Amino acid sequence: MQELPESPQAGTTAVAGRSVSDVSAANGVTGVTGATGTAGMTATAPRSAAAGSSSQPQGSATMTTMVPSSAAGAGAAGQPASSPSNTGPSNMGSAGMTAAAGAPAQASAGTGAMAAGPCQDSCAYANGVTWMCKKRFMYGVNYAWHNFAADFGGNQAWSQPGLSAEPAVETELKNMAANGINVIRWWLWPDFRGDGVTFDAADTPMGLGGTALTDVARALELADNNDMYLMLTLFSFDNFRPTRMEQNLKIRGISPIATDDAKRRALIENVVAPLARAVEASPFKQRMIAWDIINEPEWAVKGASMYGGDPEFDPMPDLESLTHAQMEMFLREIGKSLRDNSKAQISVGATAFKWAHAWSKLDLDFHQFHMYDWVNMYWPYDKSPKDYGLDDKPVVMGEFPLKGLTGVSYDKLLESWFGNGYAGALGWAFTDAMFNSGDYAPVKAFADAHKCETRF
Repeated sequence: MQELPESPQAGTTAVAGRSVSDVSAANGVTGVTGATGTAGMTATAPRSAAAGSSSQPQGSATMTTMVPSSAAGAGAAGQPASSPSNTGPSNMGSAGMTAAAGAPAQASAGTGAMAAGPCQDSCAYANGVTWMCKKRFMYGVNYAWHNFAADFGGNQAWSQPGLSAEPAVETELKNMAANGINVIRWWLWPDFRGDGVTFDAADTPMGLGGTALTDVARALELADNNDMYLMLTLFSFDNFRPTRMEQNLKIRGISPIATDDAKRRALIENVVAPLARAVEASPFKQRMIAWDIINEPEWAVKGASMYGGDPEFDPMPDLESLTHAQMEMFLREIGKSLRDNSKAQISVGATAFKWAHAWSKLDLDFHQFHMYDWVNMYWPYDKSPKDYGLDDKPVVMGEFPLKGLTGVSYDKLLESWFGNGYAGALGWAFTDAMFNSGDYAPVKAFADAHKCETRF
């Protein structure tokens, strides 16, 4: 465990709930540290990674959303896009949508194509995320991986296949679905140890490799089979560890790529854009609800924040950090490529309300923040998004312990967020024993209590 900050502005690195663990060589993963919820790795499974109220009743009013008939790329006139089997335009975002209740649904410009004609939502959750003509409380869980950094592409050097060759993945998704999970946050390449991204001798990204495309296709198919949706997280702050050798495998750091114009362009053109296009080519593309550009980038940012009076960044000492301006440009360019090549929504897995405005200038469809005990000490879970100055977009709690916070149970967290106008909650993590007791009764109970509002 890393130490808690002494104050909200403290300069010490505070990643409570994130132990630095090593996995034995027998499992093919060593030194996997730091990503959100990464604590809880065991030697038998390489699953570590770092680790007011609204007065408006939620989900009670019937809301009818009218979609402009001239939307680009729209499907057949009058076709409702709420069926899971609909393979039309996958991003039924909220751009241009006006709620009959008089509250305009919020989304970034260019959110994507809408189905032509009106579509109706009989149980809209007023502050939710809009997808496929449904406005819902985004309810789910972080997978976040079966094999760290190998699910999408595999890792031949360490005998780890991609998810398409891992039968256990299908079983795990069925388990999630049986417990009321509707959205899965799933990490692609939190570092470059796997085969999913290829490089030349100068460490320039050259394209998608290994079984990456097969794995993406299979993930979407499994989501469809289980009536679930995917939020795929491309990168993590873990990527910002320096280039190094582990078990005779070169793991490249992303900092030299993010700060070099040519290499950054190569990553976007050779990896990000083809990935997004592959999703759009899938018959199950509607199952891709959102891209999460990166997990907790703040841990790899140094210096002062450019926005909102947020405190100075407090980077992890073992990362090759960027300035706020450099990281923002990196994320903006990736986001633009995703926007240009995919109709899925876009977010950033921000660390905490401590840096509430860090990515406020990016073209995102919803905010995403994480909540652990160290965060709750200074930025309490029971305040509303408006209390944190975040009322311009939906706010999803993208990570929080499935066990609940200290003194705050899972069900209390969820009912607080649901009642305070948050747009969703995804617990951490299905494969992390430190934060997941394996008791899914509260997870399923919340889904059962809010069946309509928690399923797209």
